Amino acid sequence: MAKIIGIVSLKGGVGKTSVVAALGGAFSSLGKKVLLVDGNFSAPNLGLHFNIIEPTTTLHHVMTRQIRPSEAVYELDDFHLIPASTTEKMEFSPLKLKDRINYLRKGYDVIILDSSPSLDEETLGVMLASDEILVVATPDKPTLSNTLRAIKLAVQRGTPISGLILNKVYDKDFEISLKDIEDTIEVPIMAVIPHDIDVLRALSKGKASTLFKPKSRASEEYRRLAAVLVGEKPEKNKLRKIFGWVNPKKQEVNRTLYYNRVFK
Repeated sequence: MAKIIGIVSLKGGVGKTSVVAALGGAFSSLGKKVLLVDGNFSAPNLGLHFNIIEPTTTLHHVMTRQIRPSEAVYELDDFHLIPASTTEKMEFSPLKLKDRINYLRKGYDVIILDSSPSLDEETLGVMLASDEILVVATPDKPTLSNTLRAIKLAVQRGTPISGLILNKVYDKDFEISLKDIEDTIEVPIMAVIPHDIDVLRALSKGKASTLFKPKSRASEEYRRLAAVLVGEKPEKNKLRKIFGWVNPKKQEVNRTLYYNRVFK
């Protein structure tokens, strides 16, 4: 039975959909059967990340019961994808997403849901359909303000928040520190993804960045996150393996705590 993971953010520009694509590649590189679902009904672009420009069968058709969920699945090289329609407008309740896709659980190890970057029923529908939530943010004040709103909504709806994916990190003094971020939002940072121009290069090729450049720092961080989410014991930092004295990073500690809490 698949674990359903919702990826949310209430601010555009943080790279949420690229995170969904990268995680899909990371899970598949671990040998998992993965399905990506575009739950951003009003402005979908997950399919565009993989050169699916005008899909003929989409999640919109599933939501309106015109087709079965399996009929909207596109088989890519490394994982499967259900896109949403970029052109057709249909009337349905996004809150029914869980009911429409739930039976697909039996065919996958992991299902990842992309969401709307707004505080609306589409985001709420993704939260209700998910077993757990990962929130995407960048280390700046405007984004963190919106992140707090997303977290409060998830808490109100009773969906567990596994943690924060901090994306597009330059590791500069002008960025908010990891400690200050955790103190503010009270959610553990599970991954710190460095800013990487190869994300845009991967997009131009219609591939997940983790498969386009599998040895990049960003790809390695995604794989470490993906591994712990499916119950693999967290890796130690390479330098720590060699020297022993190197202090673990905050996200490494948080991934270990997650593993011990969920899988031990």
